[in-house]
Formats: sequence, structure tokens, C-alpha cells
Amino acid sequence: MATEAPAVSTDLVARTEARRRESSASLDSKERAKLGQYFTPAPAANFIASLARLDEAEPLRLLDPGAGAGSLTASVVARILRDRPGARISVTACEIDPQLHDTLAATLEDCASTAREVGGHVETTLVRDDFITWATQADGLFAEGRGPFDLVIMNPPYKKLAASSQARKAVTATCTETSNLYSAFMALGVHLLAPGGQLVAITPRSFANGPYFRPFRRYFLDRMHLDRVHVFEARNKVFADTDVLQENVIFSATRTDSPDRAPVTVSTSHSYSGDIRSRVVPYGEMVHPTDPEYFIHISADEEDVQLAAAHSKLAASLTEIGCQVSTGRVVDFRSKEHLRPDPVAGAVPLIYPLHMREGGISWPVPGAKKNNAIMLNSDTEKMTFPSGYYVVVKRLSSKEEKRRVTAVVFDPAVIECDRIGFENHVNVFHEGGRGLSEDVARGLCLWLNSTLLDQFIRRFSGHTQVNATDLRNLRYPSREQLSKMGQGWDSGVWLEQDKIDDIVERNI
Repeated sequence: MATEAPAVSTDLVARTEARRRESSASLDSKERAKLGQYFTPAPAANFIASLARLDEAEPLRLLDPGAGAGSLTASVVARILRDRPGARISVTACEIDPQLHDTLAATLEDCASTAREVGGHVETTLVRDDFITWATQADGLFAEGRGPFDLVIMNPPYKKLAASSQARKAVTATCTETSNLYSAFMALGVHLLAPGGQLVAITPRSFANGPYFRPFRRYFLDRMHLDRVHVFEARNKVFADTDVLQENVIFSATRTDSPDRAPVTVSTSHSYSGDIRSRVVPYGEMVHPTDPEYFIHISADEEDVQLAAAHSKLAASLTEIGCQVSTGRVVDFRSKEHLRPDPVAGAVPLIYPLHMREGGISWPVPGAKKNNAIMLNSDTEKMTFPSGYYVVVKRLSSKEEKRRVTAVVFDPAVIECDRIGFENHVNVFHEGGRGLSEDVARGLCLWLNSTLLDQFIRRFSGHTQVNATDLRNLRYPSREQLSKMGQGWDSGVWLEQDKIDDIVERNI
């Protein structure tokens, strides 16, 4: 007589969690960081498993790339056996780290023996190799069990892929260009899915926008329909026993050759055990049909909806206010021979983020680690801008900073010069390569430093970079509104946040 399924399924998850904790404690943290390796705690694994759509067709073909200790596989197998004790499942688990192979093998054997106890059957394959190498081998897509799969579950590694790396070239040749391991795993997961198959994953939110993930988003959205997206109100609840503070999402999507525009369920909770609030979102609200960037707009709750609505109602695009934004033209490591630590004859100011202070530019900064000037000559003139009013925005921020967007005004009356160099770690607002009008520049600076914009960026951007593409895709107050805002700022004194917000609110 078969053993009671719910009990053995619960025990399977508990034993796997014990293995995960033991492995997590024993592995070298530097090596884990090198691999971009973050294990999936049992609550996360169970939540991800709960989103799996378990069709009656058997055997169910399951792929777990980057399987770690096998937590996701164990949770999915446990769920299937609870619902259908006699189920037949074929599991393929990939893991590159040899230190985890014995642990993962133990979990896979545990899955198989648990199934036998309740009258089911789990067939397992452990791929002791890099998932990207295995998935992109040239000897036929379905050779050696490489798909197609009915269900792909993943907590992929998070790490940049060097443009020159063999892994990145292999992914590009197989499916799409992408810049991070996690999106490479997602793309290959899509590639290996059977028609109607499902991908369920926990990943950073950063793939949803930004220029670096544009090719991936296009590849993904052309082949998959997003069914469910779950976001967490607190980042530290996702991997509670680690130091990971990524802004993560859990999503499920279905493989289809002709993606429809069916609504998407968006849910949110404080933790895995908290009350989950859900709303159904029209597909066109999440993925705007005419957006060339393929941004994915995740509105988790009514406050997000209101923020998105407020943003969409702003008067103008950047083009409509007659402005452009560019990344700073000076790439310092490519221009070393022209850089100077301090101002000298024949040099012009070179502006880095370190020069940005309280709404303006403090230049030069004596003794700074970065240079303060760049020689003006035939090689560098094209890298510089003529003197004028410019709005300068930091490209990089940390999650711990109070503001995601930090903007200042370059004031030619404060720093007298013929031309200016802006380094590559800042973005610059200009008009056709020349300065803005003073009032518009000051108003634009206030808008970019407003709480309303900061809330919008934090809610809808999953990364800490503020790229020129992100700024181009925002809506803005009208040129007239910006000018009126600028007139409300006495340029000699930087404003407190409540004063900035008051000026913005009164004018829009």
C-alpha cells in the first residue's frame, strides 16, 4: 500500500531545505559571488512551485537549470505528488559547481524514492556542466535530452556576461543578445520549451526596462505570454537568510508562437506567508503595443497605477520640449593623455559625479581621485560642449541612496569657460548640443529631483543605473511649466525637498 502523499511530499521539501542550508553554510562566499550563485530557500521554492501549471500529460518533462541543491525541483515534485501520487515525471537538473553535485544528486534520488513510496515515478538526469554550454551545443537541439520541456523552473545566477565571453556568443548565436547570466538562462529556457510549455522564475527585476535588456525583452515577448507577475514589498524577504538585496520578481509565462494580449495577473505581498493581493492588468498596460523599447511596466498595486497614470498625463515627451539627453562624451580611460588633475592653461573643466553637489557643480575639487580638466585640442573638442546651462544627472546610484535620480545644473555664470567636458558616468540634457535656457534648465533640475519622479523611477525601474535611454522614455512637464518651475528657484540656494515638491506640484 502506497504511503500517504501529503506527508512524504512535505518531508521531501524539509530534507531538501536541510541540504540547502548545509551547502549554503559550507561553500566559500567568494566562489559563490564569482558564480553569481544564490540558493532558493524553501518558502521561495514552494511559492514558485505553486505557480506551475501541472497538465495531465505524462511524463511531465521538467528542467531546472542552475539547480543548486535542488530546492526548486523538490518543491515542484512534492506538489505534483500531492496532487497526483501516481504521476510520472522526467527531471533534468543542471549544475556547474562540483561542490554541489553530491548534494543535488542526493535531492534527485530523494525525489525518485519519494515518488516510489506513493506509487509514482521520477526519472532524473543530472547534468554536471554549465547550463549555457549544455543548452547551446551544436549537435542537435534535442540530443542528449535537451528538450523540449513542459516546465522550466529557475533561480538563475546573477552576473554580467562579458561581451567577449564564449557564453555570451553562444547565447547570441542560439537565441538572442543579452548581457547578464540570468537573462541568458531565461532566453535559453524559452528556447528549450515545448509549445504551450511554461517558464516560472525568480529573477532580478532589471530585465523589465533599460537599454541593455532590449534585445532580450523583444525575444522573450515575441515568444512568451506573461501570465503572472509577483513583486515583494520588502527586498530582504525574498532571500531572507542571505545578504541578497536584489529587487526581485517571480513570474510565470507560457510559450506560444503567436502571443495574445490576454490580461496579466499582478500580485504583491510583504513575504511568502503574508496576505497576497492580486489585480488583473490589461496586457497593453503592462507592455505598451507601440513601445520600441519593449518595456514591461509592473504596477503592483493601486498606488503604482496612480503613479503610472500621473506620469502618462504629463504634458510632453523630451522631444516635445526641444531637449535631448546624452551620456557624457569623455570616456576617461580612453583619453588619459588629455586629462589633467588640476586646471591648466589650454584645459577646460571635466565634470564627474564627484563635482555634483546640492543642485550645482562644485569645480574644481583639489586632491580628488578623478581629474578636474581635459586639454582642449583637435582630438578632444568633439567630446566637449560649448559653455551654457546644462542639467547633469548621475548615471549610477546605490540602492541605499536616498534618491534614484540626482540632478544638478551646470551654471556658466559660476564656472566661466569656453567649453565643458562631461565624463561618461553622467548624463547631460542639452538642446542640439548646446545649452538650455536658464529657466528651463532650473525647472528641469527641480523636476528630476522631485519626490514624484523618484517614486516613479523606484517603482518601475529594477536597476540602479539611470541611462540616457531611460530618461528619453520618460514623460515631462511642458516647456512652459518647466520654465515657471525654474523661476521659483533662487539659484543661489539649493532647496529643501518639501520646497522642491511644492514648486513642482503647483506647476503641474
